[in-house]
Amino acid sequence: MKTFGRVFIIGLLTFFLGLVPYMGKAAEQKSVAEKILEILLDKGEITPQQYQELKEQAQAEQEILSKVEEEDWDVKWKNGLRADSPDGNFSIKLGGRIQIDWAAISADDEVEDALGSDFEGFGTEFRRARLFMSGMIYKVAEYKAQFDFAGDEVTAKDLYLGLTGLPVVDKIRIGHQKEPFSLEELTSSKYITFLERALPNVFSPGRNMGVQVMNSALEKKLFWGAGIFWDTEDGAENFNDFADYNITARVAGTPWYADEGRRLLHLGLGYSHLFRDDKETAFRFRQRPEIHLAQARTVDTGDIDGFDRFFDGQDLIGAEAAVVFGPLSIQGEYIRAMVDGANEDYDFNGAYVYASYFLTGESRPYKGGSFSRVKPDSDFDLQGGLGAWEIAVRWSWLDLNDGGIAGGEETNYTVGVNWYLNPALRVMANYVYGTVEDRGIGGTISDADINAVAGRFAIDF
Repeated sequence: MKTFGRVFIIGLLTFFLGLVPYMGKAAEQKSVAEKILEILLDKGEITPQQYQELKEQAQAEQEILSKVEEEDWDVKWKNGLRADSPDGNFSIKLGGRIQIDWAAISADDEVEDALGSDFEGFGTEFRRARLFMSGMIYKVAEYKAQFDFAGDEVTAKDLYLGLTGLPVVDKIRIGHQKEPFSLEELTSSKYITFLERALPNVFSPGRNMGVQVMNSALEKKLFWGAGIFWDTEDGAENFNDFADYNITARVAGTPWYADEGRRLLHLGLGYSHLFRDDKETAFRFRQRPEIHLAQARTVDTGDIDGFDRFFDGQDLIGAEAAVVFGPLSIQGEYIRAMVDGANEDYDFNGAYVYASYFLTGESRPYKGGSFSRVKPDSDFDLQGGLGAWEIAVRWSWLDLNDGGIAGGEETNYTVGVNWYLNPALRVMANYVYGTVEDRGIGGTISDADINAVAGRFAIDF
């Protein structure tokens, strides 16, 4: 995967350099040629006859240039470098994101004793460092290749192709992609309100290799997606002699949508069944305290295994809701995971709710069943532009205790401040206070507190 990542970067750079000549306008060559001929004529360097002959030759060459110019791609910057063919059959976009995080974490002695002495401390990391290429081919085929270079290895994120404009389903997408589950998960990390998604996100299937169909209805007020996915995670590959696959579906929509999206109500429901029919397969849920730099998981079920029947595995049910009323937005989800264990079944639960408010009057944009890019009313500059300022508070809860599993229960309270300097640049700060209790697997925590302060400098293009 590292070698492929290097090739991908070289390909992006080569494409970018290849577009540079098209950023000029061939029409400027005509103007320059005419001026040169006129100057030569005025100075007596050429005769009127020579001027006329050269002018006619220049006009003939310009006709050729004009035809070439008409065939040139339209190259522009639109939240990334984008090029479109004149006939609209082809498009390509290059972009990426860089997220630089820092954090300071402290915890009660009980947490240190259970999870190790390196849990507390200070640190920094590249949370994400991604490049992508996406576009359309002959208006009907889409593609995207996105890789993350943060950490010690290159990992595949979105890596798929698809067909659009189909009857009934509208779009079919094949490859490594997000399964259609959870509003928070389907909202890009470029646009989430807090540094990390809430505790219940541990249940979300995330990205896997699969086939998904999707469509919209009721004038794009209703969205649905469904597919079958093989459990591959970031490796994007899987081969074995048993079934590790998921069937996942989601329906979401806006029964109330007004003022071009500045006022809306979003409701959604997701379901996934994870098929596991091999005794060697195991489920495990574990979660950090909403700070990625934390070096240990504060709640952890350990391995849950023993699947030996075709329909054994796990059922996920997620309910989601959000309301936007101008600068104010409120969002929440509840997710329940029902696991078939070897000797007994287990139910685990999680939920969150948060509210955000734009002090500068902006609103969270909504697009295609999830939230999108915030565009400040005035970008930050030295002439008085403030950018967009957002404050947010969140409560989240995760319970990994049931039957003989004592994975722990955690509740977090987070306060966040976001400064959007412009549509591409954001500075974020979070304070997280968490409580962990009733953990008995992989270290005992009966009742302990965690405090963390974290920040992020992020740019996406």
